[in-house]
Amino acid sequence: MSREREQMEKKVIESYQNDEKMMILVYAQWCINNDIDPQSLYMEAYPEQTTNKILLEVLELTVPQNESEHIPNETVLNMLQLYGNDDLAFIVQREIDRLKSKSQKE
Repeated sequence: MSREREQMEKKVIESYQNDEKMMILVYAQWCINNDIDPQSLYMEAYPEQTTNKILLEVLELTVPQNESEHIPNETVLNMLQLYGNDDLAFIVQREIDRLKSKSQKE
């Protein structure tokens, strides 16, 4: 394999990994904004996995709810599905439904 091709593949992989981190950060911040523990929700979707190292990394980058911009529900769902996290998207949708139901009762 040529050196140029190797470098191109490396850049593509790095770009994907950076985008994946951004998706996880959006998910984690959405959870915080909605008073949901991101790790617990993740473990509910993927109980067979041990701790997600990237999730732990990005949790350090999240901000308190009052310092964050609003993240639309559709944005987090679309990002999760785009990266094949359908199980987590399903759990997030359930939480969205629960939050909507809760706000209608108040």
